[in-house]
Amino acid sequence: MNATRVDSDVIRRLPKAVLHDHLDGGLRPATVVELAAEVGHTLPTTDPDELAAWYYEAANSGDLVRYIATFEHTLAVMQTREGLLRTAEEYVLDLAADGVVYAEVRYAPELNTRGGLAMSEVVETVQEGLAAGMAKAAAAGTPVRVGTLLCGMRMFDRVREAADLAVAYRDAGVVGFDIAGAEDGFPPADHLAAFEHLRRESVPFTIHAGEAHGLPSIHQALQVCGAQRIGHGVRLTEDIVDGKLGRLASWVRDRRIALEMCPTSNLQTGCAASIAEHPITALKDLGFRVTLNTDNRLVSGTTMTREMSLLVEQAGWTVEDLRTVTVNAVKSAFIPFDERKALIEDVILPGYAL
Repeated sequence: MNATRVDSDVIRRLPKAVLHDHLDGGLRPATVVELAAEVGHTLPTTDPDELAAWYYEAANSGDLVRYIATFEHTLAVMQTREGLLRTAEEYVLDLAADGVVYAEVRYAPELNTRGGLAMSEVVETVQEGLAAGMAKAAAAGTPVRVGTLLCGMRMFDRVREAADLAVAYRDAGVVGFDIAGAEDGFPPADHLAAFEHLRRESVPFTIHAGEAHGLPSIHQALQVCGAQRIGHGVRLTEDIVDGKLGRLASWVRDRRIALEMCPTSNLQTGCAASIAEHPITALKDLGFRVTLNTDNRLVSGTTMTREMSLLVEQAGWTVEDLRTVTVNAVKSAFIPFDERKALIEDVILPGYAL
């Protein structure tokens, strides 16, 4: 089927996999409004549609620090057990409605402790909410498998504590680890001890790199810290000149290190000029293991269906391209090989047999 004739309804039905999606960046606007009223938090507006528009406009600043600041209001309503249960359950149901069959959700437990919950209680509560969402999605005939990545905030001092939780809950739904927050000025090697601990304990991890900072950040994440995937990685193109790969780019491609690319989010933070010019297409064509992701669905006003549709409409992607990045994501998921193989063979490939 010619991709130019594939409309959003067809794309919505395609099975999808997302590796890079933040829990606190994907709440329903109406849920933010309702929970804010319950906890007494003041929002820019209490109209759900207006709030969604506010998020999208505030995030379109071209500045990563300001983009991150939009999370103040979502985090404010995620400080109680009730708020976490609801947002986690709805997170799963929204993905299922968008055709997602596998997802890894990430969040930093330390950011949800203002209401008195311990970090371990945050993890257990989120897992309970995710499980409820998966059960409801399965009962509705739209099953989705969701694994959790715990994040440490690279600007603060609780990264090792978050890593310890990833180890402690790896048999309870937590599948890996990440560091998040402002990249520029906070290099991944600052937390080398946490990454060494994770490697000793055989817990996989990805690292946000190559977004607000360039090649040195990607190099540190891979060669010093030992990341198995790279969050964003758009600036890897700085190591590619006229189609010729430098040593770092070659390392990433040759070792099939997945790049968790988020086109709309990257436009908002000034990492790309347009969907048509986003590095994901050039890197895909060069044979890199690129994956397509939403990053923050509320903040970026997006879904996996929208991300796919934009690439089809503005970058000339085909259904085969969409299948490739979906298979790439599952191949690089932090779950056991047999589960990945079954997802690809039993769900992904049949779903793309249009």
